[in-house]
Amino acid sequence: MGKYFDRLKEDVRFQEGLSACMNCGVCTAVCPAAEFYNYDPRQIVDTVQSGDDRKIEELLAGEQIWYCGECMSCKPRCPRGNTPGYIIQALRTLSQQTGLFVNSEKGRQQLVIKRTVGQNILDLGYCIHPTRIDPEKHPEQGPVWAWINSRPKDVFDRFGDGYDSGNPGAMRRIDDKSLEEIRRIFDETGGSDFFELIEKYSAESAARMGMTETVNGKERASDEYADMVFTANNGTHSL
Repeated sequence: MGKYFDRLKEDVRFQEGLSACMNCGVCTAVCPAAEFYNYDPRQIVDTVQSGDDRKIEELLAGEQIWYCGECMSCKPRCPRGNTPGYIIQALRTLSQQTGLFVNSEKGRQQLVIKRTVGQNILDLGYCIHPTRIDPEKHPEQGPVWAWINSRPKDVFDRFGDGYDSGNPGAMRRIDDKSLEEIRRIFDETGGSDFFELIEKYSAESAARMGMTETVNGKERASDEYADMVFTANNGTHSL
């Protein structure tokens, strides 16, 4: 077996998620993503089970592993007790660790997730916060987000007096001690190092496109690059 397959075998999600696929296709039949995207979990599991490093590398550098919604509909349906969703998670992690994610359009969007959801958690203790949502980048939300964004205090005060304060309630301010605890958890579990990897490989990708900037003396992918990978769509993802 090759290096990618051997590394996958070290991931507990792979160990829990793959026992012996018999290629029945039940996972694909129940998969919501397979209905809309060019995505077939049965084929992915079959490829991984083959142990073929060249084909696994194609998965790591390709689009398909990023289509899974991680709903785990596949988990209770597999007659052999496999969980393709776990295998997808292991593949995604390995793609990020090796930097192969920057070779695909959907993979490159990991930088956007890191800089939005990831940074929001570290800075504010929330995955999503109304003060950090740009309505212009989310036209799919219609006028609702823009309306909330223009008057967050008025909206969230209706749920109590917690907004941006130490009081209980919607969008309360997370205290500094709790935020420091969250950051220590990221440090201890390797999350912070993982974020650095996403930035490192994204900076290398951005440099090849001439889209880097210097922040605090360090070269990184520019905001222009992040905006580009967030909005890019080559039109080949859907069925």
